Amino acid sequence: MPVTTLDATTALIVIDLQKGITALPTAHPSAEIVERSARLAAAFRARDLPVVLVNVAGGAPGRTETGRPGGTPPADWAELEPGLDRQPADVTVTKQTWGAFHNTALDAELRRRGVTQVVVTGIATSIGVESTARAAHEHGYHVTVATDAVTDMDEEAHRRSLEKIFPRLGETGSTEEIIALLG
Repeated sequence: MPVTTLDATTALIVIDLQKGITALPTAHPSAEIVERSARLAAAFRARDLPVVLVNVAGGAPGRTETGRPGGTPPADWAELEPGLDRQPADVTVTKQTWGAFHNTALDAELRRRGVTQVVVTGIATSIGVESTARAAHEHGYHVTVATDAVTDMDEEAHRRSLEKIFPRLGETGSTEEIIALLG
């Protein structure tokens, strides 16, 4: 469903825009995803709405023979992209799984601030973004995905999430449409 409204207390959740993830080959240039997410973050901050910056610093303990890169990542792998202009009031969440809610304080941080809706951006559309959007929906938040502020390493997976999954979880819209709704 196209984006139609934002609740009075909506939070922006930016997924895994960190040096190790943005360096991966993606379907759409990660620099554009960082720039659009940064524009959304600036718009949310200007209206005193919460901005949550999420990074991943590990993996779930389950058995996974595929999907995990081998070796030790570079020291700055989990560092958030400087272009996000992290501010002291931003909430930061470090996760060990695909989604930002599991085994983190994200839900408590949002509830403490009275958040009822989330706008989600980041990489990868079909992994961290989708897992977080699904969990937000399951936690009772209204969900909006900024469709031009997400990308994936796999174009088909990206398209499937945008066309099949996100419309069932809530609303979708462009960065500009969401900023316009912020007023």
